[in-house]
Amino acid sequence: MKYVELDGALGEGGGQILRTALSLSMVTGKSLHIVNIRAKRPKPGLLRQHLTAIHASQRICNAQVAGDTPASTELEFKPGKITPGSYSFAVGTAGSGTLVLQTILPPLLLAASESDIALEGGTHNAFAPPFDFLAESFLPVINGMGPCVTATLDRPGFYPAGGGRFNAHITPCSALKPFDIVDRGETVERSAVIMTSGLPLSIAERERAVLHKRLDWPMESLAIRDVRSSIGPGNAVVAKVRSVGVTAIFTSFGEKGRGAEAVAESACNQVRRYLSAGAPIDEHLADQLLIPLALCGAGRFRAQSLTQHAMTNMDVIARFLELKFQIQRHADQTHTVAIST
Repeated sequence: MKYVELDGALGEGGGQILRTALSLSMVTGKSLHIVNIRAKRPKPGLLRQHLTAIHASQRICNAQVAGDTPASTELEFKPGKITPGSYSFAVGTAGSGTLVLQTILPPLLLAASESDIALEGGTHNAFAPPFDFLAESFLPVINGMGPCVTATLDRPGFYPAGGGRFNAHITPCSALKPFDIVDRGETVERSAVIMTSGLPLSIAERERAVLHKRLDWPMESLAIRDVRSSIGPGNAVVAKVRSVGVTAIFTSFGEKGRGAEAVAESACNQVRRYLSAGAPIDEHLADQLLIPLALCGAGRFRAQSLTQHAMTNMDVIARFLELKFQIQRHADQTHTVAIST
């Protein structure tokens, strides 16, 4: 069995290195040894959401694991056979449940039968893909590759209380089909949902007014959703730009000491940058599509920009798979990413 050695201080030095490595260890059957986990974060080592991703991966493939303790900076992971089925995982904090799903999703997309995954944890946190991004931006691209993955939100979980809950049903396929997303196509929807939980309605109304003024989107396209099932208070502005071939989701979160106008302004700025760039794939989706693209061994997409996070992800992927990413930078500062074997 081949062995992959990784330094967690590589590139941006965050948790994505671990998650990508776990995904590809399960897919390829290659054992993993990683040191300096999350070396460039204020609190290095494994947190609850990383441990949940490790233990979920362990159950999915009956792996042998060493080093899976809080704050550990070293891990050994020896995968076994992928076992699809019904699983339930709980982060236990506001740590991202969507990142746990994205860790175990690649092997389950190619498994022998269907799987049902129930996850509890954060669903709407800064620095992690919110559930709306997962369901409306990421999964439609995955489903176009052959599998069928559906995700349903039972209860949102905002930081710091967490406690969100969602489910995913995965119907796999024998091989992933390449995608080619280089043109945005006609825009067919521009809308936003402003979510509040346990907060005055006036906050959402102020945010909607900013969206209406800054983006010139009609009021009827800007919905306010009072979320009463959430365990703790929270606020999120979720803006959507849906084109013929792809949907982009942009989110800004309320937090203590941050005014409603600033929250909405952040979402507006993200939307305006995306629309002015002209590329179909925003910088966050670009990062998330790298593993599916690599597993196809073919395909391409044009991205608004490539972050250090994405560049680090490419490096980790190349350690497991015999391929290279081709990056073409265009005059408008967008990038086309393709596979070279």
